[in-house]
Amino acid sequence: MSFIWKVFFSSYVLSHWSMRHFFDQMRKIPKPVHIIFCTVDHYEPGTGNASPKVECERVDLLLREFPRLSDAHLDSSGNRARRTWFFPPHYHRLGNLKKLVSLCEKGYGEIELHLHHGKTRPDTAANLEKTIRQCIADYSRFGIFGMENRSKRFGFIHGDWALNNSSGGRFCGVDDETSVLKRTGCYADFTFPSRGRSNPLRINSIFYARSRPGRPKSHRTGKPVRAAGLQEGGLMMIQGPLFPSFNGGGAASLRIVGDRIGMAPMAIRHVDSWVSAGIHVKGRPNWVFVKTHTHGAVDHEAVLGPNMNSILSYLEAEYNDGRNYLLHYATAREAYNIIRAIEAGEAGDNPEAYRNYAVAPPVYDSSPDCREVSFELKRLVFSTYPGP
Repeated sequence: MSFIWKVFFSSYVLSHWSMRHFFDQMRKIPKPVHIIFCTVDHYEPGTGNASPKVECERVDLLLREFPRLSDAHLDSSGNRARRTWFFPPHYHRLGNLKKLVSLCEKGYGEIELHLHHGKTRPDTAANLEKTIRQCIADYSRFGIFGMENRSKRFGFIHGDWALNNSSGGRFCGVDDETSVLKRTGCYADFTFPSRGRSNPLRINSIFYARSRPGRPKSHRTGKPVRAAGLQEGGLMMIQGPLFPSFNGGGAASLRIVGDRIGMAPMAIRHVDSWVSAGIHVKGRPNWVFVKTHTHGAVDHEAVLGPNMNSILSYLEAEYNDGRNYLLHYATAREAYNIIRAIEAGEAGDNPEAYRNYAVAPPVYDSSPDCREVSFELKRLVFSTYPGP
């Protein structure tokens, strides 16, 4: 990130944060506030040119440790903590995906699509569409992706945060990517925030990004999702929080912090900032969506051990008292469904009623003897992204 961009972006986030908090003081938000907490995992077990042995060990560690973590944490309705693994097809090998599905079969989370492309050469809209459709076909062998109106629907995270060719032509190549995603069944994008140039200018919000044919970064701005409003026709962007943090107390210590739960232990005070970001559907400010992300295969010490345990325990202690706050652990699909229910004007006062509102839950099946990606999908992916 260049110095000029860093100064601009830091100032922009700080001013946006300050203005929002000023207006929050002027209005009364109905109690209780429902906290819909969602962790999306850019799950890449082979990251860092890991050997096949290390790659398999990372997946086995997840299968062993995540149930222990999840079972120890319950929300206001007794749902255990869950995770959404956004899994890229170039790591569909060594039985990785089959193992991950076995975890989902037991109710510990769900799987959505993470895609890297356009690295060795710019991708095209035609190749991208073929890639996504083949990925749906491959993943569907395990029952991955929920259904809406008899069609497969998926959540999406773009590799390298380069959605809509927004990283200066690197790691994508498709300016109008949102249109391709919509055509192939994407229900929402969960890529951001990025803290880089690819990040939307509309921060800390849930909005519809419209396509801009011939121009990159169509998600730069858009119309907010509104309660009892109209679906705007673009791609829904469900963002995590961005907020200023003064680590040393003075102006020179200003840092912009996002939604990542990374390798290093995270300051618990950041949990308060996640909630204070107040990301919500316009017109329903007391249903707050906290989307966090991690790279769980390499950040396993942070997201499978004491650090994540502390985060979840703090949420349950501070944001689940039954009067001022009610906590809801959700997958990416469930969070989207709750948003859709608000948008449709549903009058219920409990998000639990809407977890499966639009997109039905997947029916996972780990029994197929399929340990790696199909030849056709491998060809499509590796035509613009380097293979292992």
